[in-house]
Amino acid sequence: MKVIETKLSGVLLIEPDVYGDNRGYFLETWNAARYREYGLPEKFVQDNLSFSRRGVLRGLHFQNPNPQGKLVYVIQGEVFDVAVDIRPGSPTFGQWVGVTLSSDNKRQLYIPEGFAHGFCVLSDTALFAYKCTDFYNPQAEGGIIWNDFDIGIAWPVSEPIISDKDKANPRLRDIPSDKLAGYNIG
Repeated sequence: MKVIETKLSGVLLIEPDVYGDNRGYFLETWNAARYREYGLPEKFVQDNLSFSRRGVLRGLHFQNPNPQGKLVYVIQGEVFDVAVDIRPGSPTFGQWVGVTLSSDNKRQLYIPEGFAHGFCVLSDTALFAYKCTDFYNPQAEGGIIWNDFDIGIAWPVSEPIISDKDKANPRLRDIPSDKLAGYNIG
């Protein structure tokens, strides 16, 4: 397994070992002992699966309180996946990182607590899976508008398909800091 640090501290790109032959392939999508060596949490409490079609953009989502760390990957298809640092006081507050995740490259992205998350689908359809470090809490959910020009995400879709709920999300600058997960300096 290869773990690559991104420009956002704690956001990790993971390239699992893939064992393939003429029958297909095998890989571990999660191994607590192995992933712990790279600083990922040992406790995930919820697994989710999302199915979407080309051009769908989901996000940018977060929870506070009950922030969620997420280990995300694609089972079928291809997505452009994004993490945004929303921790007030962080040296990278408001910055983003984006990676392509696909069933072909089998990469995973770990997004720690204190980050907003979103993705857009680049293939005809995509099955997107993710593990969460805390349970979904509808009273704690928050969102940032996908095209917040202060953040400046270079989404690879020009006219994404977005839910009405996500279209109504505010810009990051308009969210009170107490609604965002704090930055732990020490």
